Amino acid sequence: MTQKTAATPIIIGVGDVQNRSLAPDDAVEPMQLMLHAIHKAIEDTGLESTLTSDLRAAIDSIDVVRTWTWPYEDLPGLLGINLGASLTCKSYSDYGGNEVGRLIDEAARRVSQRKSKFAVVTGGEALASLSTCANAKRMPPTGWTKPSADIASSSPLSLAKFGENAGTLHSAGLPVHVYPMYENAFRAHHRQSIKDNKRESAKLYADFAKIAADNKNSWNYGKPPATESDIATVSKSNRMICSPYPLLMNAFNAVNLSGACLLTSTEFAEEIGVPMEKWIYLLGGAGTKDSVDFWQRPNFFTSPSISRSLDAALEVSGLAKDMIDLYDFYSCFPIVPKLACRHLGLPLIDCPKPITLLGGLTSFGGAGSNYSMHAVTEMVRQLRSGKGQNGLVLANGGVVSYQHVICLSSQSRQDSRTYPVENPLPDTITDMPVPSFTSKACGAGVVETYTVEYNRDGSPKVAHIVGRLRVDGSRFISNHGDFMTLQQLLDESFEPIGMSGHVRNDSGTGRNLFTFSPKESRL
Repeated sequence: MTQKTAATPIIIGVGDVQNRSLAPDDAVEPMQLMLHAIHKAIEDTGLESTLTSDLRAAIDSIDVVRTWTWPYEDLPGLLGINLGASLTCKSYSDYGGNEVGRLIDEAARRVSQRKSKFAVVTGGEALASLSTCANAKRMPPTGWTKPSADIASSSPLSLAKFGENAGTLHSAGLPVHVYPMYENAFRAHHRQSIKDNKRESAKLYADFAKIAADNKNSWNYGKPPATESDIATVSKSNRMICSPYPLLMNAFNAVNLSGACLLTSTEFAEEIGVPMEKWIYLLGGAGTKDSVDFWQRPNFFTSPSISRSLDAALEVSGLAKDMIDLYDFYSCFPIVPKLACRHLGLPLIDCPKPITLLGGLTSFGGAGSNYSMHAVTEMVRQLRSGKGQNGLVLANGGVVSYQHVICLSSQSRQDSRTYPVENPLPDTITDMPVPSFTSKACGAGVVETYTVEYNRDGSPKVAHIVGRLRVDGSRFISNHGDFMTLQQLLDESFEPIGMSGHVRNDSGTGRNLFTFSPKESRL
């Protein structure tokens, strides 16, 4: 499409909804939460109430972030029916926190290419209500839409979802396993002690908790924020999940939250009378992914998908990083904002520019895959209020797997380019060297990264180790092979990464088992 005929995409309305009641009688399903958020977004346009029915009728596109809570037959279609909209485009995403960025980027592209006049992007979860109803044996919750599949099978947080592979053979592959592996590798690569690393993460998340406590759309709004000591101290209420992350450094998904964004063109916004002070310009976006198999990554102390998505989104948006005033980096675990800040050269602690507007998935609330929807709605509000001109949202999904970045502004583009006609990045990054992988390892090896998973009673359960064979540098996955090795991995005065040991394959289980050598030596 030529520059002359392309439309300029903008966000004209945003809405956020919370159902903080945990009473089973008050349980509201995700679809109804989304409808409420969409209605709030329509109100947010500033149009007179007499015009809102016309605005609902103009909706021709609905994109929905897949909900973890409840399986629907056709959730975008159900929303369209309830809104009285005639849809020419509807989509229901895969699971993944990146999907918010991708759906908004794609909706903006359709608006720019005049394939859509008025688009809705929404998502929502009711996991807190679902849990209380299940505990009260009130399933399905009263009045909820008939599920399209078994409810238990709809959760993405199960190793069974991954099938049989090298990770699941060793009981590894969930976010609680892989993000800590990145944290430990990142720490060791930058020569940070284990204790200093924990202090840094606790300080970061304490700062985030303060932001969440002051955000009226947060699940924890108005509650005393967790302190640095609360977060750093392992206790019955803050048990260790997988080292180095206790509970308060993990995403919290048991929330009832929904959000929605309305996208259109400057032409249609002007035609229907949306005040210009409500307009926030979408400048561009970019996203890609690393291998979905975490053992097929180049290393565990960088994320090529994060780095390239950030760089490409800035480039296609006509911005340099020093032109960004407000950031929201996805923060299911501390490592994601650490990777983003390191790549952009931003200080992690006491950054002069916000690196979260919400306060992270622990304190704001994880909202399944929909967290970054709330980041976009908050970004819109802060840009409107003059807290900055340009904003960037990094939406992350999987196990540091999928990324999508979008850039927004209170001002239209300063160059002559239109909205990008396509995602500038490939679907998957394939041009980075990756170590060869051996499924059955035997011989001398070195720890590349690791985490120790804990039982609910606070006792260590199993070590998940990624190592490299000395003979050829090939990578392997293993568990700990003896109690001494497990204890050494728990010793905070001991840096396990880079230390030598021996790996063997257990013929009975098929698992690789790693033990430290009596006299450890570095690679």
